[in-house]
Amino acid sequence: MKKNAVVITDKDSIAVATMDLKQGELALMFINNESHEVRLKNDVAFGHKLAIRSISAGEHVIKYGESIGLATQAIQAGEWVHVHNVESERGRGDQHA
Repeated sequence: MKKNAVVITDKDSIAVATMDLKQGELALMFINNESHEVRLKNDVAFGHKLAIRSISAGEHVIKYGESIGLATQAIQAGEWVHVHNVESERGRGDQHA
């Protein structure tokens, strides 16, 4: 089974596609040296993120074991994760550190 997505830590809620992936295909990855798969609900381009589990609206989206932003809506496992459903917590002029 050829892996086509990468998960860095077991805390991550997303994986990164290592090739262009099409809706309906399986994203295949290792988490803690165990094989996992997620059926894609959207096309996911090379280098883009996909949810590996359900993420609630307002929940932190985790990559590399750290928050990269907040989900602006519920995100299902297998969905493309990008600016349309995640808001960065960095560089916001309306929020103070």
